[in-house]
Amino acid sequence: MSVKKVRKYFENTEISDKIIIPSRSSATVYLAAEALGVDPDMIAKTLSFLNDDGPVAIVTSGLSRIDNKKYKAFFLQKAKMIAHDDVEGLIGFPPGGVCPFAVNDGVRVYLDESLKKYDIVYPAAGDDCSAIKMTIPELEKYVTNFSGWADVSKMPEE
Repeated sequence: MSVKKVRKYFENTEISDKIIIPSRSSATVYLAAEALGVDPDMIAKTLSFLNDDGPVAIVTSGLSRIDNKKYKAFFLQKAKMIAHDDVEGLIGFPPGGVCPFAVNDGVRVYLDESLKKYDIVYPAAGDDCSAIKMTIPELEKYVTNFSGWADVSKMPEE
């Protein structure tokens, strides 16, 4: 159902044919990278948070982690991830398929600076067995409720 929502969102665009349905799950960064044959950090994962003023989705590179100090400096509050059971209701997609396209009204979507090291990234396309190959300019253009770029992540070794 959710992939259909994303397909409809991309209808009549130049990227409508870029959705990939791998033969196996892409629910995690490592599963997606394996299914697509790409570096795990090229998977553009979408993380869901609940701020005082509503839900926020942040798209980071696959291996990046949220840096709590950077998050607090940017949003002026602590990072609070949305509970697993509440993600679909608040964001519009189930865990494993959360993507930055066709999200619910009121969800602000940010792209993290960690994505800028790649020309091509692979965000989910609505469920745990989908992805879409995109350039960074395409991602920026097609993100729903795009609220800007943020620098709120770090690599695990930082």
